[in-house]
Amino acid sequence: MSSESIPVRWLEPPDHYQYGTTFGLPWSRGKYKSGDTTYTCSTHTGENIPLQSWVLAYWPDDSIKWTAHAIPAGDAPKDGYIVHATVNGENEPSQEPPKGISIQDSDDSITVSTGAITATFPKSGRTLISSIINNAGRTVSTNGHLVLLTQSSILDGDLPSSPITHHKLTSTITSTTLERAGPIRTTIKITGHHAPLPPHPSTQPSTPSNQHETLLLPFTLRIHLHASSPLLRLHLTHVFSPSPLPHPYNHIRGLALRLTAPLAPAAPYDQHIRLTTASGSTLLAEAAQGLTGLWTDPGAAVRAAQVSGQPVPSPETWDAEMPRGEGLRWVPVWRQWRLTQLGPDACVVRKRTGGQAGGRAWVGVPPRAGAAEPNQKAGGVAYVGAAGRGGVAVGVRWFWERWPTGLDVGAGGGDDGELTAWLWSPDGGSGPMDLRPWRGSLGEEGSYDEQLAAMRVTYEDWEEGMGSAEGVARTSELCLLATEGTPSEKELASLTRCVRSPPVLVARSERIRETGALGTYWSPAAEKESGCSGLQMDLDSKLYFLFNFYKGQVQQRKWYGFWDHGDIMHTYDADRRTWRYDVGGYAWDNSELSPDLWLWLYFLRTGRPDVYRMAEALTRHTGEVDVYHLGKYKGLGTRHGVQHWSDSCKQARISNALYRRFFYYLSGGAERVGDLMEETLETEKAFLTLDPYRKVRKDRATYRPDPKALTISLGTDWSALAAAWFIEWERRGPLWEEAKSKLLTTTRGIGSLANGFVTGQVTYNLLTGEILPPVEDPENKGVVKVSHLSAMFGLFEICADILDSLAADIPPGFKEAWLSYCRYFNAPADEQIERFGVSFGNLQLKQGHSRLTAYVSRELDDPSLASRAWNELLYSDGYRADALWTTQNIGGHGPTSSIDEAPWISTNITSLYGLAAIQNLAILGEIN
Repeated sequence: MSSESIPVRWLEPPDHYQYGTTFGLPWSRGKYKSGDTTYTCSTHTGENIPLQSWVLAYWPDDSIKWTAHAIPAGDAPKDGYIVHATVNGENEPSQEPPKGISIQDSDDSITVSTGAITATFPKSGRTLISSIINNAGRTVSTNGHLVLLTQSSILDGDLPSSPITHHKLTSTITSTTLERAGPIRTTIKITGHHAPLPPHPSTQPSTPSNQHETLLLPFTLRIHLHASSPLLRLHLTHVFSPSPLPHPYNHIRGLALRLTAPLAPAAPYDQHIRLTTASGSTLLAEAAQGLTGLWTDPGAAVRAAQVSGQPVPSPETWDAEMPRGEGLRWVPVWRQWRLTQLGPDACVVRKRTGGQAGGRAWVGVPPRAGAAEPNQKAGGVAYVGAAGRGGVAVGVRWFWERWPTGLDVGAGGGDDGELTAWLWSPDGGSGPMDLRPWRGSLGEEGSYDEQLAAMRVTYEDWEEGMGSAEGVARTSELCLLATEGTPSEKELASLTRCVRSPPVLVARSERIRETGALGTYWSPAAEKESGCSGLQMDLDSKLYFLFNFYKGQVQQRKWYGFWDHGDIMHTYDADRRTWRYDVGGYAWDNSELSPDLWLWLYFLRTGRPDVYRMAEALTRHTGEVDVYHLGKYKGLGTRHGVQHWSDSCKQARISNALYRRFFYYLSGGAERVGDLMEETLETEKAFLTLDPYRKVRKDRATYRPDPKALTISLGTDWSALAAAWFIEWERRGPLWEEAKSKLLTTTRGIGSLANGFVTGQVTYNLLTGEILPPVEDPENKGVVKVSHLSAMFGLFEICADILDSLAADIPPGFKEAWLSYCRYFNAPADEQIERFGVSFGNLQLKQGHSRLTAYVSRELDDPSLASRAWNELLYSDGYRADALWTTQNIGGHGPTSSIDEAPWISTNITSLYGLAAIQNLAILGEIN
């Protein structure tokens, strides 16, 4: 046991001030124990920084594997911080115990004071945030609640339709709890649903009062507060489900967070509104009643004060042209501002003198001089407040990327203003959220054989009623900032950057790799001047090329929108010169062949901020939108398709918890991502409802799912189950002992099979974790059933993690079974026949499997296998090293309309090449 100091760096250059940050750190096996270790923090100049720490994961020997740490708001040193781990009893750096957050938890509410704000969260009713008080003691926000607008049907063109009814629902609390209480970081967790408003304003039931009312759209809201910070970070998860009633709540047309902002006693000319662009420049800076540009001038000092957001001098001091403010009653008071993001490159700003009640025309707001990207990409930040008294700003992350979004600001109409952050704007031009299936049956409803025949044409696996969005989810990130005055342009720009790219602290890649806490199958890229090999330089240049191409495709092809943001497309259509967005199984990728792993390992290799941000967006998407979180498919994901939920192939390979694990630990244990990983522990139960092999099994007429005898694959199924168990065990979650038992029992079962992983499919006892040979091989003589997909959805990584973590404690036979699979998948047919009696046939994805060959070569210390692995990577199928790695830029008619095209690139091959190149370099290093 010893002490050490670990530097953490900012992912991107920080602003001078940061609002509080949480991050994760890895630790080597056997070094520190929970309860025996103290963590402290300092700057590189030796200044002590208060630190809150907790354990995220453990090694099998119960030593600490990952910790999370939180620092308070304050100045942000450009070179980051140093975290010191000290074994209790040794010399510790002197530091006072952290102080900061105070909490009052009563029967009715929870109140949290950070030292900069005080916020109160009710435990029942419709209001989620009842008040936010700034550091000057003024209440700047009340009545924070969710808004859900629905309609009974969708109008399709000019076709006759029944009258459409519209309804408004609001949040209804089920529970409000302190999920984590600490001196530096505290998290409030609120769960609930949306319910129709009561018939009379005087009644405010916390739950529906009769059987005709219903609870819709379950939500989980997490609110994170840091010591000394005036900022609240919100993570709002909606799980989408249709109304159990025939109508009128079937279609969502608006989804928002709404706040009231007390403005009294400020006059309308002292009530200020601010909006920003995506770059942080000011898009709009106005007061509810303008004092500039008038024929009658109140004076330069008055105009200057209003423009700067400062309190306007008393009308008694105004210039003679407008003495004592006479004539103000002739100056219109604006009461509502509306910013709408219509698409990734188009936003509009309008305002009107009529408030929510309407009755007045909207007036378009033209671009403001000095606003970068005016009327294109909004920053998602809006502010309303009173000069000299402060106010509240709301920020929506990925605002233009997840269009149609919007921001509504109300002011000038009395004592209170209002802020509404639309996550789906009813004014966005897209109409209501359309979750209906994208196509009809085309005659496929008759039999599985017809569905398989259709799949051979369009690559889409279709089945009646299985293209449902019921149970998919979306998590939105928002910020609320309490101010003591009108924020300056510089402060608004800083807030916009914080909203769009929350500051991230990370350890050096070399440190993470040294610990092995995120696997040993990757390595940091060596600096060119350090003498790295020509092969490494060539592979790194190709990895650079592929990532930059996909980064560019996201921007150029506009892969954005509420449901689509974060994902990438599957396959290109060279004839139409576009990705196959409308062709069956070739459209959205949905984690096919593990692009999630490719991006995270590429980030670990390079440390590039843009790679982290793209991987983060993909993780947020695939874990939420591509996976079911309630209903009969809970725990399963959906195969690639035109809609993220449209394909009838619902499988564990898409919901694999391994895809979320990297972000979870690097972020310091993002709670929602922890939920997603924990949900996958229920994946195996879905096999009782939906047999993954129902269309292709020979015994489909007689097979019935039995919890004691389920058919699962040792590739895509077991790898997902094993990942869920492994992660639950290392996190010491509530089911970790059962998870550990099933992981060890299944590895023991695999090791006992005559042909190990080559067996393909086995019989699995869900109750005990026991694995038996498939029904066609009751005596375990050995079955050969090898798929090119088996090891491409995290099997390689989870097997390596299991073997690294368990080491000598691994059940007998498992390592041998895995090494055999690694050795023979790409082996010549005669070697396969010699070992298994038959060849594996003409398998695909040899390049992607080269990493398996590399792994077994290292484990067996076999140079001939290492040479074979390099040849498979460089000169087999996939992207050959001697191919022409180029793109063609197709010009357009404007500066942003040119598009890079590379018809030879596919996401399947890119993911596997990326993984194989990174992992072969880590395992083998050089060509021997």
